[in-house]
Amino acid sequence: MSMKATARAHPIQGLVKYHGMRDPELRLPYHDSISVCTAPTNTTTTVEWQPDASEDLLKIDGEVVDGRAAERIELVVDYVRELAGFDHAVRFESENSFPSNIGFGSSSSGFAAAALALVEAAGLEMTHPAISTVARRGSSSAARAVTGGFSHLYAGMNDEDCRSYRLESDLEDELRIVAAHVPAYKETEEAHKEAAESHMFSARMAHIPTQIADMRDALRRADFIDAFKLAEHDSLSLTAATMTGPSGWVYWQPETIAVFNAVRELREEGVEVYFSTDTGASVYVNTREEHVETVRSRIDAIGIETDVWEVGGPAHTLDASEALF
Repeated sequence: MSMKATARAHPIQGLVKYHGMRDPELRLPYHDSISVCTAPTNTTTTVEWQPDASEDLLKIDGEVVDGRAAERIELVVDYVRELAGFDHAVRFESENSFPSNIGFGSSSSGFAAAALALVEAAGLEMTHPAISTVARRGSSSAARAVTGGFSHLYAGMNDEDCRSYRLESDLEDELRIVAAHVPAYKETEEAHKEAAESHMFSARMAHIPTQIADMRDALRRADFIDAFKLAEHDSLSLTAATMTGPSGWVYWQPETIAVFNAVRELREEGVEVYFSTDTGASVYVNTREEHVETVRSRIDAIGIETDVWEVGGPAHTLDASEALF
């Protein structure tokens, strides 16, 4: 049996975002979260279990991975070894089709593709929600990148409860995301560590269950305005919590605010458009297909590089001919 597999996953845009971890080892979040995958941006990962090799080889975008990044990958690798009941070394290579660390969720697609490839190469039969618990050990948002589309990660204290499920919504076909690239290096993991130390965190915890229920309802009704007005509001709420933690993280750059202002002006002109940010300076500008050119030209006029994305599906395996090695 071949112990090699290749998988691809799309990164996520947080809609009701998660912040902070109850358990940093298992990456169990304090509360539920909902996101949407963005395509065609993706991570492709090839893994091969090698019974005769003496140590793991991990590469991302052609570079050998070490330090904390390697530790996070090894947490996922070790868990799959445990599930498979073997101790084989692994060769692991991953490539991103988009820039990482500027606030576009590269760890979500990275760990989702890794989890699916590792599970598949080990010959394990698992559903996408079950694989989401493997990916979660690398990044909580990766759980939602496994199930794809609009997905809901439930908070819980174990793998049966803390897993992701896809939410069906007709907005999948309508949504277009004008991605405004604002390069500014950010470190999401550090922000998660101190999340609970903000005085705003308890207010956020109290507020989230209603946000989740309202978002699920808006997606079910395919109500674009209700869903993305909520995502915009949630971005501001999350940032209030990150800015008031001990480190006083301020991720936004002047260009970030310029995009917010452009979006608000467009709305006043009758365009259905809302902004959203994760922990980073880049902005997701959520709109419908008929408004894409209007929105994009307004943001281009600020001098900001843009891409247009649509909704991405679940993590999936690729043919052997598409393997990275």
